[in-house]
Amino acid sequence: MLEVNAWRRRRGDEPLVGYQELCRELAASGPGTFAELDSTGARSVLHRFSDAWFAAAKRRKDGDVSARFPRRRRGLMPVRWYHGTFTLAGRRVRIPTARGTAPLWVRLGRDLPYPAEQVRSITLLCEAGRLFLDVTAEVPVTVYPPGEEPDPGRVAGVDLGIIHPYAMAGPDGHGLLVSGRAIRAEHRMHLADTKARRRAVAGRAPKPGERGSRRWRQYRRRARAVEGRHRRRVRQAQHEAARTVVSWAARQRVGVLHVGDPRSVLDLPAGRRHNLRLRQWQIGRLIQILIDKAILAGITVHLVDERGTSSTCPACRKRVPKPRGRTLSCPHCAFSGHRDLVAAASIATRTPGGGPTTSAAVPVLPQVVTHRRAGRHLPGAGRSRRDPRRPVHHRRREDRVGPRRPAPPPGGESLAPIARIHNAEPETR
Repeated sequence: MLEVNAWRRRRGDEPLVGYQELCRELAASGPGTFAELDSTGARSVLHRFSDAWFAAAKRRKDGDVSARFPRRRRGLMPVRWYHGTFTLAGRRVRIPTARGTAPLWVRLGRDLPYPAEQVRSITLLCEAGRLFLDVTAEVPVTVYPPGEEPDPGRVAGVDLGIIHPYAMAGPDGHGLLVSGRAIRAEHRMHLADTKARRRAVAGRAPKPGERGSRRWRQYRRRARAVEGRHRRRVRQAQHEAARTVVSWAARQRVGVLHVGDPRSVLDLPAGRRHNLRLRQWQIGRLIQILIDKAILAGITVHLVDERGTSSTCPACRKRVPKPRGRTLSCPHCAFSGHRDLVAAASIATRTPGGGPTTSAAVPVLPQVVTHRRAGRHLPGAGRSRRDPRRPVHHRRREDRVGPRRPAPPPGGESLAPIARIHNAEPETR
């Protein structure tokens, strides 16, 4: 595709970037154009190339001059096959290839979590030197007993953040805080580990234009494996956090979730450290994971504007300076409360597509807050609270802080006392 577009660019012709145009060019090229890939796999590559091209064109049209069109050669691309083109036989998957070539049999490392009749597509991809099979299946929506299904009249607000990936203010004065400090520690320790590894091998790194040695290739392979493991750990923790939110909303019979969309902060100019923090936040992935799990639970999700929710007092509606910690204190009316829960309560009162100002409805602040942690599988998140990548500092016995508190049991209540919002009276009915 890159060569064809390069030839057309030299002749002064328009590039082939539309999916239908690329498919017609593929049909006219004949067999063997995509080596042993069949037509279905080749069309998936064409589809990804077309999507990347138009995404770059849209960004450049919006004024982003740093966006580049897909013109770099890539050796590995995800290839997708739809239902009816592949065959599942236990832990083996038969993938079709081009005419005249033998089919490809892929052996899976574990059983599929879905029945074979529910699988709708498979995607063969390579991540950090490991081969994965991404499975898309049709999963039925959860069915509830009569009287326990989500009520569309019960609305909850969700505030997204870094320390707390999800802060939720539900009806009846209940709230939920999902701690993401383990995810933040994983990012920081992975960054420190990567810097230390690069400093250690900087002396034997090949110069530009030189071919790396066998030891250097082994180091690069190991670095890719560590990077892939880090991404999988963070992704699993994000799914755990979203599952905690949806399960809590289902128990509270919440039918509608108003999620504050903070993606506008990505356009603000900031320093290098702040940009790294925002890039590791992965706002779009948090929103998409929450939407997917909420749909399966029968809960509707609406994205609303969250501007000003963390800096507006819910009592006197005046702007409050940004606090240094997690407690929002109003200097005008002496109100104080958890900053993320106050924002979630304000988000619950906003309507989809509305303006950036808080509506006339009075936010219902949570009185009883449930605390949960995301990422119990991460290093240092267990009972020892010690990450093996953290350096050991030898201290005197009198300077030690003593034993750590154990982590709460899986699925149990938090060992911390019940948190309450100050200066907030429960709603009278």
